[in-house]
Amino acid sequence: MLFSHISDTHLGLVQYGSEEREQDVYDVFNQAIDISIKDHVDFVIFAGDIFHVPNPNGTAIVQMGNGLKRLKQNNIDSFFILGEHDISRIRTTPIPYVYHNLEFSKYIGQGKPVDYKGIFLVGFDKIRKTEIPQYEKKFMKIEKSAEKHSGHKILVLHQGITEFNKFAGELQSTDLPKNFTYYAMGHLHDKDIKQFNHLNGPVVYPGSTELTTSEGIKETKKGFFEVDISGKDAVPNWIELDARPQISFKSDYQELSKTIDEISKKIVTSGKKPIVEVKIQGEKIETEHIQAQIARLNSMVLRCFWRISTKQISDSSVFLDRPNAIDDEMYRLSIAALDSEQSAKFAIKELLPILTTGEIKEASQIVFENFERFKKERKK
Repeated sequence: MLFSHISDTHLGLVQYGSEEREQDVYDVFNQAIDISIKDHVDFVIFAGDIFHVPNPNGTAIVQMGNGLKRLKQNNIDSFFILGEHDISRIRTTPIPYVYHNLEFSKYIGQGKPVDYKGIFLVGFDKIRKTEIPQYEKKFMKIEKSAEKHSGHKILVLHQGITEFNKFAGELQSTDLPKNFTYYAMGHLHDKDIKQFNHLNGPVVYPGSTELTTSEGIKETKKGFFEVDISGKDAVPNWIELDARPQISFKSDYQELSKTIDEISKKIVTSGKKPIVEVKIQGEKIETEHIQAQIARLNSMVLRCFWRISTKQISDSSVFLDRPNAIDDEMYRLSIAALDSEQSAKFAIKELLPILTTGEIKEASQIVFENFERFKKERKK
C-alpha cells in the first residue's frame, strides 16, 4: 500500500504581489496531485496549512477542490487536518470543512481514530503552545488505542518538534504518542526525517511545496513524500517537484559587475525564470551603480532583489531595497526592544503574520486572547 504525504501547500499565497508567484503555488500543488495519481497511491494525507489565510480567495478554493475531485475520480481517498493558516481566530467554519461535507476529502483533525483499510489513522489540528498541556491525556488515550492495533498506525500533526527546530518547536519528540509506525508532520517548511529510539516509526516533514516569504530566497528542493507501507516498516520516498528556481548570491561591492556576469552565465534560459537575490557588502556604496548592474538581469529573471550589509554595525545588517528574509533579525531586535522573548515571539511569530494579510479582525482577536492569557498569568 502506498500513500502521499503532502503539507504546507499555502494555496492563495501571492508573494511579492505577483500573479506568477500565485500560479507557482498552484502549479506545484497540481504536480503533487498528478504524480500521486500517476503512481497509483491508495490515499493522500494533507498535513495542514492547506491555504495561506483562513479566508482564501476563490481561485485557491477552486484549485483545492479540483485537486481533490481528480483524486476521487481516480479512486484515491484523502484526509486532512488544519494548520494555523487554516484556522480563523474569529469563530467561523474553516473553509476546508466544505470538502469534508461534500465528501471530497475526510477531516481527521479532532483526534478521533479512523480505521481505513486496516490502517489506524488519527490527526490533530494545530495545537498552540499554551494549549499543549490540555492534550497530554488525549495523546495518552490514542497511544493506548494504537497499541491494540496490529497494522500500520499513522499520526498526523501540524507542529514544530524541538529536535528539528529549537526556535519553532512546540513539542519534544518525547511528548509524541508512542506506538505509531509513521508520524506525518506539517508546519516546518524544510524537508526532514528523524528516527527516535523511543518511537516506533519515523517523524517526517515533507516541508512546504513552494518557498514562502518567511523562508527567504535560497536554493532548495521542494516536494512531498510517497510512503510505502506494504511491509512492516513505513518507507518514505522523496518526490521532488518542479518549483521555480530561487538563487541567492553574495558579492563584494567592488566585484559586483563580475558577480552579475557570473549570475548571467548560471541562469538557465529554459523553464521558469528564477528569482534572484544579491547580497552586497562593502563601504562607500552608490545605489545607482547597484541598480544599473541589477538591471542587466531583468530580462532573465522573474524578480531580482538586492540588499546591502555594512561592517559598521556589529551583529546586524543594514538592509536596503525590500529584503526578503528578515524574520530572524526582526525577532532578535524585538527581544532586545521588549526585553522579553515571550512578547517578541507573540509580536513577530503570531501577530505580524496575520497583520501582513490585512486580517484586522483576526489580529484584534489574537491581541484580545493574548491579553486575557496575560491577565490569568498575573493572577497566579
